[in-house]
Amino acid sequence: MSETIERHEFGAEVGRLLDLVVHALYSDREIFLRELVANAADAMDRRRFEALTSAASALPPDAKVRIVPDKEARTLTISDAGIGMTKEDLASNLGTIARSGTRAFSQTLDSAKAEDRPSLIGQFGVGFYSAFMVADRVTVTSRRAGSDEAWTWASEGQGSYTLEPATRAEPGTDIVLHLKEDADEYLEPYRLDHLVRKWADFITVPIAIARDGKDESANQGTALWRKPKSEVTEEQYEAFYHAIGMNFDKPWATLHWRAEGQLEFSALLFVPGAKPFQALENDRQSKVRLHVRRMFITDEAELLPPWLRFVQGVVDTEDLPLNVSREMLQSTPALARIRRAVTGRVVSELTTRAKDAESYQTFWENFGAVLKEGIYEDFERRGEIAPLLRFRSSAVEGWTSLPDYVSRMKDGQDAIYYLVADDAEALKSSPQLEGFKARGLEVLLLSDHVDAFWPDQLGSFEEKPLKSITKGGLDLSKFAPEGEQPEAPEGIDVFVAAVKTALGAEVSDVRTTDRLVDSAVVLSAGTVGPDLQMQRLMRRAGRAGAAQPVLEINPRHPLIRALATAPESEISKEAGTLLDLARIQDGDSPRDPAAFARTIAAALAAARSA
Repeated sequence: MSETIERHEFGAEVGRLLDLVVHALYSDREIFLRELVANAADAMDRRRFEALTSAASALPPDAKVRIVPDKEARTLTISDAGIGMTKEDLASNLGTIARSGTRAFSQTLDSAKAEDRPSLIGQFGVGFYSAFMVADRVTVTSRRAGSDEAWTWASEGQGSYTLEPATRAEPGTDIVLHLKEDADEYLEPYRLDHLVRKWADFITVPIAIARDGKDESANQGTALWRKPKSEVTEEQYEAFYHAIGMNFDKPWATLHWRAEGQLEFSALLFVPGAKPFQALENDRQSKVRLHVRRMFITDEAELLPPWLRFVQGVVDTEDLPLNVSREMLQSTPALARIRRAVTGRVVSELTTRAKDAESYQTFWENFGAVLKEGIYEDFERRGEIAPLLRFRSSAVEGWTSLPDYVSRMKDGQDAIYYLVADDAEALKSSPQLEGFKARGLEVLLLSDHVDAFWPDQLGSFEEKPLKSITKGGLDLSKFAPEGEQPEAPEGIDVFVAAVKTALGAEVSDVRTTDRLVDSAVVLSAGTVGPDLQMQRLMRRAGRAGAAQPVLEINPRHPLIRALATAPESEISKEAGTLLDLARIQDGDSPRDPAAFARTIAAALAAARSA
């Protein structure tokens, strides 16, 4: 064995690539610990696999990955009892960037039985070099299982490395990081413990952190989602739910399954039993955690669509290819299939649980407004989502569904009627409902922000079109109102024309209506284009092109009957008041609140003195 230190240059272009790894490949420098722990776990899995055919490779019973911070020496050591490396392995695996020993080894496993294969994480051979994000010098001392020789690889990441003979009592590898001045945090055991629990809590290899001369366990080592459902208790599910989401409630639903076949993955998902402290509107991305072979990769893989972002949990796969940094996922058919399968399973669970009306009410009141977004965003699944929606109604107490509404429709009714407004309580007494109530026609009452958008996207349900009752052109003539209705006064057409002239561009039209009973006026939208609520939102947002509303007049109302015979000059004076009354009824302010208050005060004074 030569006693001299051998100096070697990295493979071609490695200097430039190494600079990219350190400064561009990873967005967070703490990733280095995940990469080195993953490599150590792989090495131990490889040794365990080789032990099936070679007794010399048997793992010690107390084998583990040890993380040892040394504040005085300013070093961080990651040790494992894995397969180890020969001199040639060190030169080829660490001296040539993107040459992964794990990847090379995995290519030899085609003939191995599935249950005997180790769970290998590292696949691209660049994770090791992330150590240079926090270290200005790295040494690797390794002894291959079955060999008595040990070698040390060392580099400052500047384009060259050295190899020299070393000693190591047992097979395995020690990686020593000589930390940079700004990397003191990685000498603190509590910080290291946090990172292990964040990135590697569920890998099966034990991980320990040296603290005050003792090894303290840093990972659970048990991936609950990998266990059969029959082996997991409700208490374990609940504890895991609390841990991953920082929740204090009990999950409303727990979904635990393993998909097998062309695509294999395990999933453990939860639908919370209460709204989260942070409003779901603030962040529309799903935060379901993606693991690859138990190693946490990211919670930004968007494994579920935004309209299911309330679901929490873990999806773990063996099949998903990742890019070299393992931080950004490649756009692959496998990932698309996982997303599709997970989304379908959640929708199926909601469909099943919706049969229990009392329990489903709890879910709906927490997350119904979010689920409605799926109608607007997901063309493919609208048909599955629609029956899951629940609504308040003008005809029944509590919540109702679209199938229930259709079952109660009157003979001859060819549309599903709905009304959208900001205030759920105000909806119940809205003048917009008067004509429908008088005819026994049910109207769904919608008050969530998204309700202004999704009905037009759904279009119809069970071949019944959805129609906003604030839009013009609704023909109710086939349904006779209850009770006797007075005749419209003579001259009503002249009155309507005078009001329209007086209001000018403030309205798009003025017309009589038969859908009012107790109110004198109401606003509506045109027969085409957005309904009244959407027009209101567009005006509030300063959107150009928002149409002016239509003013509809009840010709049978005592106020209108009295005004219909008034001089045109008086009609012009009162036209603005009629518009303000309609605006107030619809939840808006009068055009000029102060002027409107003076008008009302004067009318009250005149009434008192009469």
